[in-house]
Amino acid sequence: MKTIAFFNNKGGVGKTSLIYHLAWMFAERGIAVLAADLDPQSNLSAMFLDEDRLAELWGDAGGTKGIRGGQTIYDSLQPLMNRTGDILSPHVERVSEGVGLLSGHLALSRFEDLLSENWPKCLDGQEAAFRVITAFHRILMDAATQVAAQVVLIDVGPNLGAINRSALIAAEEVVLPLAPDLFSLQGLKNLGPTLREWRKGWEKRLEELSPSTGISAPAGTMHPVGYVVMQHGIRGSRPVKAYQRWLERIPAVYREAILGMPVQDWQPPANDPDQLALLKHYRSLMPLAMDARKPMFYLRPADGAIGSHVEAVRACYEDFQALSMRIL
Repeated sequence: MKTIAFFNNKGGVGKTSLIYHLAWMFAERGIAVLAADLDPQSNLSAMFLDEDRLAELWGDAGGTKGIRGGQTIYDSLQPLMNRTGDILSPHVERVSEGVGLLSGHLALSRFEDLLSENWPKCLDGQEAAFRVITAFHRILMDAATQVAAQVVLIDVGPNLGAINRSALIAAEEVVLPLAPDLFSLQGLKNLGPTLREWRKGWEKRLEELSPSTGISAPAGTMHPVGYVVMQHGIRGSRPVKAYQRWLERIPAVYREAILGMPVQDWQPPANDPDQLALLKHYRSLMPLAMDARKPMFYLRPADGAIGSHVEAVRACYEDFQALSMRIL
């Protein structure tokens, strides 16, 4: 099983939409998927589920009305947050054959302070601290087992806070969604040092974890597997000039900031191996997909995908099929 986080501390780059569509594409390829919503904004959950079902899942979060183990990741954390016990087994929403959802909750942001408080305590080998910091990892492993997931796709918010640090520690690999603009390039420059700092910090703390605790702890590899450029302007088959200059700068910034490799006297290859995909925005398809509550590449004439939309749907399918193969 692989755990893959999609992360960028710059928001609005299409990260959640990317995870949503990849989950469906993996499932179509016969690969069982767990989509984990670790973003307090819960946008991934809202893409998969309608408001009525979300309201049912959120219910009396942390109270007594939910099913055992809670219905969102926030519920599973309640004993830790209340300092009355350890995590509860999570509820996994079966979205379809092959797709399970670990639903997010707006109150997840309350976990931030507890994570920050316990991060330094791990250096003292405190078992309770390790239970807090590894909570996401252990919940994800339980949820993935429930649906026999071969791939776990983790959605996180656009920040460098304690929640994301704990979520990224639970990820073996990291995919970086980008937009071809100044803000995404600056985001890369922030992310590289941060990922290395988190990785080294977790390695140091793992040395203090006693095997006698029996706590399942992730390796925290956070291996960067590449970047996906989203929402770029297209005229014909070429990016418009305003975006092209930023696209041309991404390979060198990624190499230096994320991979920690020199760029002096280095020329990006024609096909950058770190670029997993260059995706169109598909602006006209997304509103139809949201109304139909299905991925863009599953739209049909009955959903309003007629005329030029038919070709766009086909191209969208091919793009995500190719991307899923690259990631695998």
